[in-house]
Amino acid sequence: MKSQKGFSLIELLIVVAIILIIAAIAIPNLFRAKMAANESSATAAIRVINTAQVSYSTLFPQIGYSATLGALGGTAAGCAPPVLSTIANACFIDELLSGNTVPAFVKSGYTFGMAAGAVVGPPLVTYNVTATPVGLGTSGTNMFCSDQSGVIRYNIGSAATASSKG
Repeated sequence: MKSQKGFSLIELLIVVAIILIIAAIAIPNLFRAKMAANESSATAAIRVINTAQVSYSTLFPQIGYSATLGALGGTAAGCAPPVLSTIANACFIDELLSGNTVPAFVKSGYTFGMAAGAVVGPPLVTYNVTATPVGLGTSGTNMFCSDQSGVIRYNIGSAATASSKG
């Protein structure tokens, strides 16, 4: 009787079945981890925008807060020295958040937006920044917002507002 080398078809099928079972368990966890990372990135980006707004209002007190994300960012060419901060291009946030790239205002599975608030005299004294998942349920489940108070609020499945959880 000859001794055979290698694996039988049954042994290979069993190994493939085990790999498929492990993949079926691991892939949903991977998607959940990616959504959690996207949501964490979105809240960090809102914190950066809030900090940039405070810096902008300090640097340009006659303007107050910026009315757009574009004004908080730089030019399409970037913010490398010797570029100085201007009212239209303050260079406080990166080009993904400021909208100087395509797709504009999209970072880590979230779309960012800004709305100007009330104008009291010449300076803008309020603003509202939002972060919405590009694909609700795939890139994130929470929608975030913040305003001049610096509190980041969220809502699950619908737009976050000033009365949402903080």
